[in-house]
Amino acid sequence: MKRFFQFGEAGGPFIGLILLCVVFSLASEHFLSARNALNILDQVTVLGILAIGMTAVIIIGGIDLSVGSVLAFATMTLGWLMRDGGFPLPVAIVLAILAGGGCGVICGLFITIGRLPPFVATLAMLSGARGLANILTDGRQIIGYPEWFSELATVRHFGFLSVTMSVFIVLAILGWVYLRFRAGGRNLYAIGGNAEVARLAGIRVRLANIWVYAFSGLLAGVAGVALAARLDSSQPSAGFTYELDTIAAVVIGGASLSGGKGSVGGTIVGVFIIGVLRNGLNLLAVSPFVQQIVIGAVIAIAVMMDTLGRRQRG
Repeated sequence: MKRFFQFGEAGGPFIGLILLCVVFSLASEHFLSARNALNILDQVTVLGILAIGMTAVIIIGGIDLSVGSVLAFATMTLGWLMRDGGFPLPVAIVLAILAGGGCGVICGLFITIGRLPPFVATLAMLSGARGLANILTDGRQIIGYPEWFSELATVRHFGFLSVTMSVFIVLAILGWVYLRFRAGGRNLYAIGGNAEVARLAGIRVRLANIWVYAFSGLLAGVAGVALAARLDSSQPSAGFTYELDTIAAVVIGGASLSGGKGSVGGTIVGVFIIGVLRNGLNLLAVSPFVQQIVIGAVIAIAVMMDTLGRRQRG
């Protein structure tokens, strides 16, 4: 039992997730149904993909406020390339994901070469990427995707697994393996712990910052494609406030906003906490405005617990 509670930062959040499921199962007879479980899995897929990239960003002590807007830019790029550019959809998918990665590279360059704080650099990208998403089609949505594309998010293999969900699972596994077993992953924790000490130890801190933000942008592009498949359309308003839920999921999962702490496992638990909270509150017909208050309270509690924990360790 002791080893379970020492399982990285995910032990406490995992217990919280179980308690949430128990409470909602008692409050609503529909919560434990197979259909509702599939709904939750569908709802957390896009958020989970975004949160994997955000985990790496927060581990190095950064923040990325632009992921929701980059997602919108990627999904609009996808539709614009297919409809107006005449590109085959598979090529448009690749280019849309690369567009998201390009936004991440720009953020990384702003931070490392431009010396902008991550908050300011990604806030600028939040505004810029959202503006580009609207400029591409003058603020209009794009429809008319082929049937096979929407089936990536709707057709379930083995009774529950869609292609977009499979992408999320594969990315989570790869992210977990990289952070836990690869030297590059351990370097990210060192940078988050103390960037100057990491630099003196031979770690290329600037390059690591650039590729971490590029990775976050790439995953925002992947999430944009997944959302377009799920909605069967591209909308310039897509991803609005997603950055808040993404940061919340990572922090709730045990990551520290001061850097040097976090895990993909904990983030996945945090993603499901957000997903279960929203789903359960919807089943109970709780107002969306009240839901925002609840999510905000959960974020505040998670950050306070992290701050108190660091003070006790200090």
